[in-house]
Amino acid sequence: MGRYSAFVGKRVQAYYRAAEIHLSAAGTLVSDSGKSIVLEDHLSQGGKEKTIRVEIPYQFVIRVNEAHAEPSRTKQIPSAQSKKKA
Repeated sequence: MGRYSAFVGKRVQAYYRAAEIHLSAAGTLVSDSGKSIVLEDHLSQGGKEKTIRVEIPYQFVIRVNEAHAEPSRTKQIPSAQSKKKA
């Protein structure tokens, strides 16, 4: 049983390090193998559904917190053509 198995299926914010840089990733914790955790997030871009998966080995995890709110979605940026019409 993994350290973070209580978070599987929940939306989390994971803080980890890559060399000397501290990074964060948000998504649903979909797997905890006991050696690494996997976060997954879904998004729409250009009318296509995309899935992003991040695998973080245990030795690089700093902390994992449960995220209680969905992330705010950014507004769609108007295209250059719609600006010309205005």
